[in-house]
Amino acid sequence: MKDSPGQGLSALHDDQRREPRQLTNVLLGIIAFALVLFLLVQARFILISLAIAIILFSLTSEAINGVGRLRIGPLRIPPRVASLIALALIAGGLLTLTAVLISQVNTVITIILNYAGPAQRAIAELFGWMGPDVEQSVLESMQRIQVAGYLTTMAGQASNLLSATILVILFVGFLFAERIWFDAKLMSLMGDEERARRIAKTVGTIMRRVNHYLLVKAAVSGVTAIAVYGVFTFGGLELAAPVAIITFALNFIPSIGSIIATIIAALAAYVLTQNPYQAASVFAIIGVLQFIIGNVIDPMLMGHALRLSSFGIIISLAFWGAVWGLPGMFLAVPIMVALMIICAQSPTLRPLAVLLSREGLPESEH
Repeated sequence: MKDSPGQGLSALHDDQRREPRQLTNVLLGIIAFALVLFLLVQARFILISLAIAIILFSLTSEAINGVGRLRIGPLRIPPRVASLIALALIAGGLLTLTAVLISQVNTVITIILNYAGPAQRAIAELFGWMGPDVEQSVLESMQRIQVAGYLTTMAGQASNLLSATILVILFVGFLFAERIWFDAKLMSLMGDEERARRIAKTVGTIMRRVNHYLLVKAAVSGVTAIAVYGVFTFGGLELAAPVAIITFALNFIPSIGSIIATIIAALAAYVLTQNPYQAASVFAIIGVLQFIIGNVIDPMLMGHALRLSSFGIIISLAFWGAVWGLPGMFLAVPIMVALMIICAQSPTLRPLAVLLSREGLPESEH
């Protein structure tokens, strides 16, 4: 049976109305994404501090709950007292870590000023096999680098670190103060016990996976940093502590962090000794350590906690590195874990969660 002319015209009019609506939705989506991106860049200092505070709060929440269940004779430690103890420990740890980092930055700046000239000549000598003209050209290019300007920027970043630490401590304090009302607020906000329970379960899953990832990464990065410190100390090289701290921090960046840390260690050894064979030995030893730890021990301890796509991790690193710089690269994996779990709960967004997961099973707990 053929459609009447009137039905054909009606269908044509419906298609014509649908096309502008779809175009409007696409334009609104692009505008919303641009606005969110603008806010992420403009408020980066506050948002990075807030993200770190949430991670610290997540790491200590279970510990606080465990302390709250402890009994000292007939007495039980009140949740508020446990929260205050945790906040004091976090504040002390962060301030101590900040002081150590600032002191190491000052040490690095002093050594760079002392070794700037020899380092430039040592790097230029690496190109000596290409001829004296090439070596001289590289040396002139290295000498044009404004080392003092970069050191001033580094010192400024170190001073900003103290402000960020204080802001993180304040955020964590307010989160601890509000934690006892989270469930009540979630129930009031959702208006449905089942929805509130489902959201609380999702948040709990995110916290468990991120906590497991960070704890394993901290342990593995610590072992790697100690090994690097031992290599430098055994070789009688300076900068053992700064290079170990840099290695510890960079190992939190997946895939590329360990490579960059190994190159920095080898370059530091070459600048300090100006001996290519010793630098190559340092590169080989640390490279083997990084390979064994990163490809054998790390996956064995991490298990199936993340199950993130390797390509998705690289995209996440590139995006958050462009938006938030180096702190964004440290936070890229926790943000990606949260995004994958949240998208897995929505039928509309579940394809994105499948793409972000490694085996296509984003909600699996095994």
